[in-house]
Parts: sequence; C-alpha cells; structure tokens
Amino acid sequence: MATIVSGAVPSPNIWNSPQVYELENRAADPDGVLEAAMREIRPWDAATVLDLGCGTGFHLAGFARTASRVVGIEPHAGLAAAARHRVANLMNVSVRTGVAQALPLPDSSIDVTHVRWAYFFGPGCEPGLAELARVTRRGGTVFVIDNDATRSTFGGWFRRWLPSYDPEAVERFWARQGFSRRALTIRWAFQRREDLAAVLRIEFPAELVEEFLAEHDGVEVDYAVNLWWRHY
Repeated sequence: MATIVSGAVPSPNIWNSPQVYELENRAADPDGVLEAAMREIRPWDAATVLDLGCGTGFHLAGFARTASRVVGIEPHAGLAAAARHRVANLMNVSVRTGVAQALPLPDSSIDVTHVRWAYFFGPGCEPGLAELARVTRRGGTVFVIDNDATRSTFGGWFRRWLPSYDPEAVERFWARQGFSRRALTIRWAFQRREDLAAVLRIEFPAELVEEFLAEHDGVEVDYAVNLWWRHY
C-alpha cells in the first residue's frame, strides 16, 4: 500500500483509479480555455511554478515548457513516484511528497501556484491557504480551479450527487480569502463512450452514473468551472 502523507484529504478518484483519471485529464479542456485564462491573468514564463496536488504529474510538462522551474507536490507517494517517472527527462521539474498545510518549501519561493480540483469545498482549507501565502513571492499569483455547480451539464450532475453543496457559501468563502473569480466553460471530449462511462464511475455513485449515461448522448460534456485567483 502506498504511503500517504499525514494530514492529506483523500482523493478517491485518482488515488484508487489513476489510469482512469488519466483518461479524465486527457479529455478535460481540449481547447485550452483554462490555460489561456490563467496566462491572461499572470503568465508563468521564466517563473517558479508550484503544482499543488499534482497527482501523476499530468500538468507538469506543460508548465515546464516556459517556466524556469516547476515543483509538483503530492501527498500520495505512489502518485508522486509516477509523476517523477513522467518528468524524469525534464531538468527543470521536481516532485516532492507533502500536504498543502505543511508545504516542503521555503518562504517566498514560488511565483505561480496551480491547484486544480483540490480545494473546491472552500471552508476547511484555510491552513493550506496560509501556507500558500507563506511560500508565494510578492507579486506572485495563486490559481485555484474548482467546479461551478450552478450551471452546465456537469454542474447539474454535481448537484444531484451533492445536493447539500452550497455554491454561494463557497463563493463567499473565496471572496473573504481575497480571491477573484472568473467563470469559465470547458468541456470533456472523450474518444470513446466507454471512456466517458469509466470516468463517470470514478466520480459518481453507480446508480447516478447509469442515469447520467441514459440522459446524455455522445462523448462530450459541457463543464462549468470557476477559476479563482489572487495576487500576493
């Protein structure tokens, strides 16, 4: 069994099914909407980038193309090992095990942080945000990408899975933390219907997955997200 850093909040989708989660990563945002929006707010050319909760390292190489240095941090030792293997030929990328509330980084060492679907419940992640404030250089930027449960096909599915989820409370939380919001619409675009079904099965309960598949044709899903960002 892979070692998990103490204090980590489980991510059952990627922790239990990394190969299927890879399909999800490949399908998400083929148009590059998120990258374009982040670059418009704060480019990372020649910067030091932190990918927090990097998983198997899917996004590390993309940042490394123009960043000076990229650090991936992941609490699941098995996923961190996969990420290291993935970027073994990239001299400007390193991967460490660690958790958001105790980052293994010195003060004022990061210019841009990317956190994708790791903080979307808002309240409760304050210790991690305090650590991000500690490691971010003056003039740096933190990006947090989460689900927008108020719209889109995926947002409707999310609400049916978690009817107690309160998007307005989450928005108030991020506003109190000094973050701004950019509402974006991306899409999932799978090669096969079977891949869409496999990804839905690691994200939702089985009975809901069957309902979603019966209601939704094809291999694409419109997906609303919030890009939260803050300059430090």
